[in-house]
Amino acid sequence: MTENNLVKKAAVVTSPELTDKVLFYFVDHGMQILTAIVLMGAGVFVARWVGNLLHRWLKTKAYDEPVSNLIVKVVKLLIIGFIGLMALGQMGVQITPLIAGIGVAGVGVSLAMQGILGNLVAGLTIIFSKPFHIGEYIDVLGAYGQVTEIDLFSTTLLHADNSRVIVPNRKIVGEILHNYGNLRQLDLTAVIGCNADLALALSIVNSILLQNPKVLKEPAPVVGVAALHESSIDLAIKPWVKVEDFIPAQAAIYQAVIEGFRERKIETPIPRRNIHFLNPLP
Repeated sequence: MTENNLVKKAAVVTSPELTDKVLFYFVDHGMQILTAIVLMGAGVFVARWVGNLLHRWLKTKAYDEPVSNLIVKVVKLLIIGFIGLMALGQMGVQITPLIAGIGVAGVGVSLAMQGILGNLVAGLTIIFSKPFHIGEYIDVLGAYGQVTEIDLFSTTLLHADNSRVIVPNRKIVGEILHNYGNLRQLDLTAVIGCNADLALALSIVNSILLQNPKVLKEPAPVVGVAALHESSIDLAIKPWVKVEDFIPAQAAIYQAVIEGFRERKIETPIPRRNIHFLNPLP
């Protein structure tokens, strides 16, 4: 008998045996399998119910919507995974070796993925401690911008030029964090001559800030003398604006100040240089 015939005969013998084993398994464990299916269905229902309940509770705690959704998803996965293990136990699968294997594999994976796990732990710390919220402007380790996303592994910051900076969460937790909140204070300077009408110049600046819709009334703008020089006076202009209005408000205020000073004849200093000839020509 050739080798091919032996293989075909073995396949013919093995196929019915395998089918019989599968049938016997379903007959012997039919109730366990049905219980496992019902258990998984109940687990999905419980996960959804707990997720909805948790989502409503997180809303009362003023968590950001993306953060709330992330927490709810993690809780749902944990519930479904736990009930999935219970369902496997009902089907006759040995759970203890499986859990031990998962534990050993988890140790190996954790050693190989220390950076990722560090970001994960830091992300959970940010989510629950809430050092900043989406929409706020932060500065940490030289990375700055408006927070647009808070994920488990990273935080996304938006710059005024619409570029984005992705910061790993482990670079944020434990570092000095400057949180500007939803407002920022402009730090502008206008220069006038020493002989200019100081009261009129301050009045013009205050009027410009009062009429600008991007400038907030509260906190009140700060306007005053910042520094004195030999031939000029520096005026400090520090109004408060929303984070998204930081660049547009700055340009609009500078333009209005220039036009206002020109219209009211406010003297602006012209740089002067004294030149001394050491060897004058005859």
